[in-house]
Amino acid sequence: MFRRRRLTCQQVVELVTEYLDEVMEPQRRARFEAHLDGCDGCTAYLAQFRTTVAVVGHLDVGDVPAPVMSELLSAFRNWTDDRDGA
Repeated sequence: MFRRRRLTCQQVVELVTEYLDEVMEPQRRARFEAHLDGCDGCTAYLAQFRTTVAVVGHLDVGDVPAPVMSELLSAFRNWTDDRDGA
């Protein structure tokens, strides 16, 4: 039987929103949770992420000043470009 490798911390960070949105396929979710069981750092990261979502989730678009929103959108665009190798 083929055994899948454990997820790395980097992979957990990249998958955290998929996990929290509960759209992760069952096998990947099991691997994600197995990693959390053995990694205090990722468990703490997940807890911090949940806290951030709980706090920021209460903001309306109008609550974020236009210059800040523009800067954030630019940062995310650049982040995506960097990941795609563009």
